Amino acid sequence: MTLRTLGSRPEPIPLSERIASYCFRAPIFFLSTAFFGSLSLLASLWDKTGKAQHAIARCWGQIVVRISGARLTALNTSRLNGRVAVYVSNHLSYMDTPVIFSALPFQFRIVARHDLFKLPFIGWHLRRSGQVPVNVTNPRASVSSLGGAVKTLREGMPLFIFPEGGRSATGHLAPFLNGPAFMAIRTGLPIIPMAVIGTYELLPMHSMEFHPVPVTLAVGEPIETSGYNMKQVEELTSRISDEICRLYYSHSYLEKPERPELEAITISAEGDSE
Repeated sequence: MTLRTLGSRPEPIPLSERIASYCFRAPIFFLSTAFFGSLSLLASLWDKTGKAQHAIARCWGQIVVRISGARLTALNTSRLNGRVAVYVSNHLSYMDTPVIFSALPFQFRIVARHDLFKLPFIGWHLRRSGQVPVNVTNPRASVSSLGGAVKTLREGMPLFIFPEGGRSATGHLAPFLNGPAFMAIRTGLPIIPMAVIGTYELLPMHSMEFHPVPVTLAVGEPIETSGYNMKQVEELTSRISDEICRLYYSHSYLEKPERPELEAITISAEGDSE
């Protein structure tokens, strides 16, 4: 099937793509996810460092991206040098996670919504592979869960997080939680901003129909945080949002909207005494 140029997703998508999705892409996607997830759980019985599980997850990501029919291009990959940092990207689609695992050539942990850890199989895998839960619905619980992420960073493991807390329903960026800024300031580590472009058109929320288009991961300049203090969490969050927006709209066919709604969603650090 010919790869289309990136543009507005047709509704409905062509019949040939719907047939390919339901007869091939979607079933293989789920079977691959179940296979590699089971393999990762098995590896966790002896893999205490997480290296084998991460290698399995990266293989899964690369295969799933190919199954989707997308062509992935990563820009400025020299900035993906494995330094301990908080890696941050927008969130458009289920395909974002495979793209991230495909493109980042080093071991890292994902900060994920706490409710995912309660799900059978998915939750087992997240816990066994050392991913970090965060509660985005309860501000005080969020501070406690972010403490676990801070500990992971201080132990020398890079972290990845989607600061929007969920997938975009429109293809445009949603408001950012200030958790990444909180973690980066607490540890004095940099933020690596990234933008995923094309996955919304490839597989938007609530769809199982793949529309193969080029997908891009654009990596921005590191944002150093050593000069920030905890009173500047929202300021840093705004800077992160602005940079990811710049990366996204400079590579997307979409026009950058007026976005007063993209102010940070505050996670209160009140009562955090560390």
